[in-house]
Amino acid sequence: MKNIKRTIAIVCGGDSSEYEVSLRSAQGLYSFFDKERYDVYIVIVRGINWRVQLGDGTTAPIDRNDFSFQENGKLVVFDYAYITIHGTPGENGILQGYFELIHLPYSTSGVLVEAMTFDKFVLNQYLRGYGVSVADSLLIRKGYEQLVSDDEIEERIGMPCFVKPAADGSSFGVSKVKNKDQLAPAIRKAMMESDDVMVESYLEGTEITIGCYKTRTKSVLFPATEVVTRNEFFDYDAKYNGQVQEITPARISADIAERANQITSHIYDILHCNGIIRIDYIISPEGRISMLEVNTTPGMTATSFIPQQVRAAGLNMKDVLTDIVENQFV
Repeated sequence: MKNIKRTIAIVCGGDSSEYEVSLRSAQGLYSFFDKERYDVYIVIVRGINWRVQLGDGTTAPIDRNDFSFQENGKLVVFDYAYITIHGTPGENGILQGYFELIHLPYSTSGVLVEAMTFDKFVLNQYLRGYGVSVADSLLIRKGYEQLVSDDEIEERIGMPCFVKPAADGSSFGVSKVKNKDQLAPAIRKAMMESDDVMVESYLEGTEITIGCYKTRTKSVLFPATEVVTRNEFFDYDAKYNGQVQEITPARISADIAERANQITSHIYDILHCNGIIRIDYIISPEGRISMLEVNTTPGMTATSFIPQQVRAAGLNMKDVLTDIVENQFV
């Protein structure tokens, strides 16, 4: 008897500033998936408008009661959702909660982990309790800006520093602040993306990023990528408009690479992650490895870090994605 293909939804779009990037990630994933093994559809989520792209170039509405749709008069029900939304609702636990309610397996970590990793300030405080090195930071909430003065920020965090949306999946709204006169406009800019803003101390050093996934039978750590940009920091233009040099594997010592891998694996286990994650770090001149961010829905365009690292590891994205999907059905 012929095996029945699983039906996969690549869920993209979302309601953040990185909507278009998410659509590109979906196209990348679609090209990587094993079509001999899976029936793959792209589902675009935007507000309450959820539509699936059909093979004839048209779209059909998704029934949000059970995440199904009609194609040629036939009901199609998904077996699995691969979430590639950068920002809300796919990176902060909201969509994960929905999939939990309808009992549909999905590619990312669970509701709590997604909510926590989406909030950079909360995640830093949590992982600090496990001994993970992170930059010093403080939180400013919209409507309560007066509780922390510019002088207090300068004394506590120091200059230069970063001001960024605390709860946001994108590179929008981030500023490198060099003196306290720049704090107020930077905070206003960040609050256009998030009601909570994190002011974070500047860490000098080499920036790297490492992808990782685990299944019931194995743990896979990809070669680290070194991120070199002439911009003030790894901002949106550096990330998506080519203003960056990405070197895989990173130009770091074997010892530092091993320690960074150990930290990455440890964080994956602490958070009980699922699927592919990517963790960004700064390595100080003295060799201290500090975590910057945990990305639970990393970009999947052809030039994104994860596909680069998979190739550098001598692996195939098709096989990696099959690993991740099938791990849910063992």
